[in-house]
Parts: sequence; structure tokens; C-alpha cells
Amino acid sequence: MRDLFDVSGKVCLVTGGMGQLGRQYSLAFAERGARVVVLDQKIHQPDQERKFGALSKRMLFLETDVTERSSLETALASIRETWGEPEVLINNAALDSPPGAPAEENGPFETYPVSSWEKVMNVNLKGVFLCCQVFGGAMASAGKGSIINISSIYGIVSPDQNIYEYRRKEGKTFFKPVAYSASKSGILNLTRYLATYWGKQRVRVNSVVLAGVFNNQDPEFLEAYCPKVPLGRMADETDYNGTMLFLASDASSYMTGSTLVVDGGFTAW
Repeated sequence: MRDLFDVSGKVCLVTGGMGQLGRQYSLAFAERGARVVVLDQKIHQPDQERKFGALSKRMLFLETDVTERSSLETALASIRETWGEPEVLINNAALDSPPGAPAEENGPFETYPVSSWEKVMNVNLKGVFLCCQVFGGAMASAGKGSIINISSIYGIVSPDQNIYEYRRKEGKTFFKPVAYSASKSGILNLTRYLATYWGKQRVRVNSVVLAGVFNNQDPEFLEAYCPKVPLGRMADETDYNGTMLFLASDASSYMTGSTLVVDGGFTAW
């Protein structure tokens, strides 16, 4: 069984690899012997060892803009020069509008800024599209690979605006905005398209629906959110690592075009 889930030696790319979940995915793969490439827009040298410890010495860190094809092509050239062809791609980089975002980001749908829509779509959907073109295309040419696209519960169900009622009671205007949901929904069919498109090239493409992750949110938010989860809590930042390892390994060798829901039961009600 250990061999079935083995990822040792695989060249694994994680976009948004310096963020909360990207860091966890990178650590999980590096600890199991994968050759991890951390891709992020800004990577400061001191952050590498601070976030990844001794494992940082075994990783490749590349400043990359997922919205620019030329940046991705430059990254691919560096990866090939260092370790060869990519074998696993985790499309993790994304933008959201959390409760602490500027007021205009979280206002009513009727006045949601077009600039905010375009900014979120540019990273969350166009960024995944371009990464799949560049890195997925390399996998298809090599005849193997696994792409893991990160979606969200809000890609398959609408946000419950009642969760944020506590903020409105405080006199603040707050609505979970539309762009994140729309972008994460688009991920699901992009995944299915690419799974059928690259099936004969033995590139598997799957999406994962994630729920909210604990990150010191307001107590009032937790009181509203957690009762909606059958397991009664937000995800810990390590809760999704096993899913990523499964989809990257031979344990999921006959799985493509699928949506794996890992949400503590949020969408089961």
C-alpha cells in the first residue's frame, strides 16, 4: 500500500505555494520525497526557510505570475533545466474577498465593481487555464501527469449570506461576493474538458472542492459557519494533504474528470 501512494521523485508544482494551503501541500509532498516546485508571485528569501524549514533546501522556488503565459513558460524552462518534466500540478493560487477586504469588495451584487470581478477571474480562472496550457501541455507531450484543480464549496452551492448577518448587525454592509463563486464553478467544467481532451495522453485532471479553512476568523463568523458543517468545525490547514497525495499518486490511477468533495459535509445538508 505504501507504494500505491508513493510520490517520491515526482516533480510536483504548487501554485500559490507560499500561502496557507499551498505551503501545506508543498510540505506534504517534500516530506514524502517529491521534488517540489513552489510557484508564487512574490517569494522572499527569508520566508523560504521560515515557512519550510530544512525542507526548503530541497525545493525549487520560482517567482511566477499565473496570469502571464510568458512568466509560466520561463518557469517551465527552469523546472526542466533543474528536474525535467513536470508530473504533478496543483492549481492552488486564488483570490477571494475575505471579511476584512475593502468595503467595495463586499458590497451588494448590484454595485459589485467590474474591476474586482476581472481581478478575481484573472487569477482564479485565467490563471488555471494558462497553467494547464503551459504545464499541462508539457505533461501531455511527455505522456503522463496529474493535474489537481482547486475548487470550493462555493463553486457548487451558493454562499449562505446569513453567515455574515453578524456584520450587518454591526452596521456594516457585507455580502460574500459573486466573482469567487463564479470562478470556482468554472474550474469544475474546465477540469472535465481537459480530462477528456488529454485522456489519451495519460494526463489525469481532477478537481477538489474544499470548504473553509480555520485562520483565526472572527468568533461570530465561526459561530455562524461551523453549525453548517456536519463535522462541526472548519478545516485544519493540513486536512487536505491526504487528498492531494491521493490524486497525485497511482492510488487514483483510474480517476480523471472527477470532482472530489472534501468539505466536512458542508454540501450534504
